[in-house]
Amino acid sequence: MGRQNRTALVFLILLMAIGPWVIGTHSYWINVFVFAGLHALIAIGLSLLMGYAGQISLGHGGFFGLGAYISGLLATLLHWNPWFSLLAALALTALAALLIGIPSLRLRGHYLAMATLAFGEIVVITFNAEVNLTGGPSGFGQIPRLSLGGLSLKDDLVFYYFVWSLVILVLAGSLNLIHSRVGRALRSIHGGETAANAMGINTAAYKVQVFVLSAVLAALAGGLYAHYVTFVSPTICEIKFSVILVVMVAVGGMTSVWGALLGAIGLTILPEFLTVFEDMDILVYGMILMLIMIFAPGGLFGWIVNGSGWIRRRTAGRVRTG
Repeated sequence: MGRQNRTALVFLILLMAIGPWVIGTHSYWINVFVFAGLHALIAIGLSLLMGYAGQISLGHGGFFGLGAYISGLLATLLHWNPWFSLLAALALTALAALLIGIPSLRLRGHYLAMATLAFGEIVVITFNAEVNLTGGPSGFGQIPRLSLGGLSLKDDLVFYYFVWSLVILVLAGSLNLIHSRVGRALRSIHGGETAANAMGINTAAYKVQVFVLSAVLAALAGGLYAHYVTFVSPTICEIKFSVILVVMVAVGGMTSVWGALLGAIGLTILPEFLTVFEDMDILVYGMILMLIMIFAPGGLFGWIVNGSGWIRRRTAGRVRTG
């Protein structure tokens, strides 16, 4: 991890720490930023899978749902400790991702996208059909809250700090991964899988590993969601949610985990501002996304980096001229 990334992480930590005191510690916006943090966990994993390994997934809403349902059911029906329920959900989701990833990742392009889309639909159909276990379309509630050393995480502010601490840890780990030998192998797969194989890189193993990692991060977000909202239903993992997750990564910047973070935050809070347009909000939302893709094809993060570079060059030119 370079000096710029470390500086950016420190800046993010400061923003995370003082943010609630700027917007109000009991504000509705604390709740919004909790969901932004949950979305950021998934988007970072998707960025590693799509932006670095070049593998498309439209099924991460399904992994989010698995994490939420498994953790919620174990804690509610079997009365497990919520932390053990969450860990079991992560382990079972990792196993599911491994079983799905091994055959699916032999596919490429839109065939892989269709395979992951089918998985997401199977998950939603199963949750709707198993009425006795999952509550069917109505879902189920009374999921217990998480607690840390006697401190309950039911308070929005406490949960905000908890979630964003996890986001920072995941982001730091992802940055270290990207700049490691594994990260270079993933980028080589994205650049050309045949060439990577010719160089002796086990592309199949790396693709499965990053797929499982991204699925576990989605399940982590799902489990945290279940214990925060204390209610789950099949609507939380429908195909629409999977598409929104991909859009978050694309809008923020496909080839940067910082971009994924920016896209997750931006597309989580944007609908809150568009409520002033009432019935026209979805139209304005679509127009904003279209304009971003037209004028910032590299994503918002790439646009910011290019803009800051242009400003530095202009400033340096003026200094030399002066």
